[in-house]
Amino acid sequence: MRRRLDWGEHPRDRKLPAHPYRDTALVYLGFAVLIVVVALATGGGLLRAVVIAGLFWICATGYGMLGQRRRRRARERGRLR
Repeated sequence: MRRRLDWGEHPRDRKLPAHPYRDTALVYLGFAVLIVVVALATGGGLLRAVVIAGLFWICATGYGMLGQRRRRRARERGRLR
């Protein structure tokens, strides 16, 4: 007999956040700031940390927004079919 965990509602049934793109950008901005803080706390260079954190923020935010867009399109297709 197989047993499954029940975590409540399915992710497809959850309500979308009001501003998913802004939320994604803010979360990754927080991670970028954390990169700079850790670099400074461990004796790294400020300029190098800011450049790396900026590149991380751009790449991660772009990837996150693409994922949001893919999920939104998949939900729309699922509802239309």
